[in-house]
Amino acid sequence: MEVLEEALGEELLIMVSDVVRYAYKVLSERKLRAALTIVGVSIGPIAMVAIISVMQGYSETILQQLTTFGQNTVVLFPEKGYVFTERDLNYIRSLPEVSELTPFYYARGTIKQRGSTMEVYIYATNLDVIFKVISNLEVLDGKIPPPTSRSEGLAGYYIVYEKYSGEAVHSIGDVVTIEVAEIASGGIKFRKIPIRITGVLDRYGNALLVDPDKTIFLPLSAGPSLLKQDRWSGIFIVAKDASLVDSLVKKLQDTYEDYVSMVAFIRIAKTVNSITSALDFLLYSTSIASFAVAVAGVAATMITSVMERTREIGVLKALGFTSRDVLLMILTEGLIISLIGATIGITIGSIGAHMLASGGLRLGGLGVKITASPKITPTLIGEALGLTVVVGIMGGLFPAYRASKIPPAVALRYE
Repeated sequence: MEVLEEALGEELLIMVSDVVRYAYKVLSERKLRAALTIVGVSIGPIAMVAIISVMQGYSETILQQLTTFGQNTVVLFPEKGYVFTERDLNYIRSLPEVSELTPFYYARGTIKQRGSTMEVYIYATNLDVIFKVISNLEVLDGKIPPPTSRSEGLAGYYIVYEKYSGEAVHSIGDVVTIEVAEIASGGIKFRKIPIRITGVLDRYGNALLVDPDKTIFLPLSAGPSLLKQDRWSGIFIVAKDASLVDSLVKKLQDTYEDYVSMVAFIRIAKTVNSITSALDFLLYSTSIASFAVAVAGVAATMITSVMERTREIGVLKALGFTSRDVLLMILTEGLIISLIGATIGITIGSIGAHMLASGGLRLGGLGVKITASPKITPTLIGEALGLTVVVGIMGGLFPAYRASKIPPAVALRYE
């Protein structure tokens, strides 16, 4: 019995091998037509892998950065000339949802770094609270300046270390000069601000609203004295728990109405997640449409091939090929086309995804550029491969069935 099963297995393997070789031979004899069909088939996996992987990569990165501030963080900004005062701090602090808060001063400037100019950000705030506002923020070297200091600060990683080479351009105790633009009565003037580095922050990566790698954090007292600002730029608020953020935001909206704007990162993350889910559906629908067009292309190619080989199919049937053998032969041609198209499409799609993602995404309103790697996962590749194989099978199914039903006598008389 085992010998019989082994013989049947070998016979099946030989038959499949012969069918595959024959199908490949047929396609190689009609190179141009097969090549054009393969190009049409490859469009689907190219679009799916390139567009969807880039979208998912950026979506995941943005969601990660939205939660870097902690899912329980809310940021308030004054609007319509409103000025935050101690009364506002006392009111917000009294809300049961609030754990901690700190006002902050903000400025943007430039720093010279080995012949080039780099844009940097300056925040004067309570440095103990900022480590709770921005999760995973750590001091790499040095120490946090005391609250009473007015000219010392924590420097971001890329302020001390050159971004690409990693070489140190400053060290603990160095004084860096930041050039800040200010609006004066005579127009815009530039003022130089000297800051002594007491500590260096560890490399953080992309972040929204605050980019720690290019930021200098100063004690709150440095705002009026060093930055020459007489009003707070905003307030960082840390809720006791992420589940209390919605309640906190509603109370603040009821109190301040449109005199403040709010950024609640957990709510933005939920919105972004909903948008990306909808985009996923739309992109998959678009990709499937391109696969549907490919089905028509494969079917047209296979039908034309069957018509041209009617006499040949009749000869094969006269030599002993069964209808099942002919059906398998034509379907194998479609399958080979789809596999080659999938391989080419996935390869080009992967290369194209990295090219699309390399430019980065700039959020103009926040002045932040986000870079992300495309999310090319085994699941995405499997879906692209599976859909492409389905294209080959569906496109070849009707021509294969039609070819298998051709009577040998009719086929031999076909001109």
